[in-house]
This record gives sequence, C-alpha cells and structure tokens, in this order.
Amino acid sequence: MDNTELILEGRNAITEALKADRSIDKIFIIDGKHDGPIKKIVSEARKKNIIVNFVSKDKLNDISLTKKHQGVIAYAAAYDYVDVKDMIKYANDKGEAPFILILDSIEDPHNLGAILRTANIAGVHGVIIPKRRAVGLTATVAKTSAGAIEHTRVARVTNVARTIDDLKKEGFWIACADMDGELMYNVDLKGSLAIVIGNEGEGVSRNVKEKCDFIVKVPMKGEITSLNASVAAGILTYEALRQRDYN
Repeated sequence: MDNTELILEGRNAITEALKADRSIDKIFIIDGKHDGPIKKIVSEARKKNIIVNFVSKDKLNDISLTKKHQGVIAYAAAYDYVDVKDMIKYANDKGEAPFILILDSIEDPHNLGAILRTANIAGVHGVIIPKRRAVGLTATVAKTSAGAIEHTRVARVTNVARTIDDLKKEGFWIACADMDGELMYNVDLKGSLAIVIGNEGEGVSRNVKEKCDFIVKVPMKGEITSLNASVAAGILTYEALRQRDYN
C-alpha cells in the first residue's frame, strides 16, 4: 500500500467512500462558494465526525495527485478504526485486565507506526489517538508498523480528556508519562490501565495531564533529558508488561 491508494480525489469518489462508510481521516475542500454536491459531502462528513478543512485553491492543487480534484480531496485511513469499548471488550474476552495506550497528539507517522508495533508485541489491547493535530493511520504508519496495524485496535477520539473521564468510569487508572513523575519501577502499573504518551515536542498537554491519576517517568542517567516518543512508549509498556505478567 502507498499513499496514492489513500488519497481520494473528486466528488464522486469521495461521495461513494462516505456512502460505503470507509474510514476517512480528513477532507480538504476548496474555500468559497459551494454547490450542491460539495455541500452534501460537507454535511455527510460532519454527520460522521470527519474533520473538514477549507483551504485555498493553491493548497488543494499542491496536495492533488491527479490535478482533477473538483474542489475536494480526502485522506482515507490505511485501516479501519474501532471504538474504545471494543478494546475493553477484547481484553475482557481474553480474561485480561485492559491495557491501553493513549497518544496525545503524536504527529510523526514513524513514531505512531513504531508504537503500534510495540503495542502489539507487548499485548496492549488498544491505542487511542485524537482526531485533530495528530497523525492518523496513513500508509507510512502502516509500513512502519511492520504489519502490526492489521492486528492492533486503534480508536480515534474527538477529545482525549473526555475519553480519560470515560475510562475512569470503567475502572481504569490513568498514568501520564512525564519527567516530573515518579520512577516507573515504583509505580503500580497492574490492573485496568491506560498510559498517556505526549507529543514529540511538547509532551502531554496540560488539560490531559490534569486528568491523569499519577505521573510516571523513565529513568535517565545521561546528559540528554528526553526520549523519542516511541522509545518512551516502548520502555513504559514493557515495564507495565513485566509487572502484569512476570511478577
């Protein structure tokens, strides 16, 4: 799969994709006056909570591969998203305490792909990503995941903080990865757990961090004071796995 398979151009192609309930990350529409077909696409996209971006003609021309976009381009997901409740059911069906990763605005597709690969190998039941200001399930993510995208449940949510509230109602403890936290070896990572991994540059956003039950950090002894997001996610995931399965 390459990116050309995931870029839909033209009114008919995108209308049919919406009818077929294909997973679409976002739609770009030329800014200005819109006729009936475009208005219908916007209406259907909003019903399905798909992000719609209104952009200039030049911007649309820049991202178009065919140069026949008819004023609308959509980015389809490389794999279908699931609902958060499907992750919890999956864990329950296996007789395991649910273990989920929440990614707060990861923007690098290579990071997301690497995290999906680690999550699958470590037995994580699902990964949650936000709809806005974050990479979706692109072709690059699929390639970097080395097949894990086919076996790892990914949910895409409108509001991460609200999703954390919902998980707490389901009995989850929420751990935030941050260097101001307690050493990961001293934190109980068993039971129904979600670990929040922050953005590559800014870390976990303030409103999300405030929702977390505790903050946990990876030990560091060198001069560098931060880790790549996918590396930090891998280290914390495996510490949780050690505590949950190998104690």
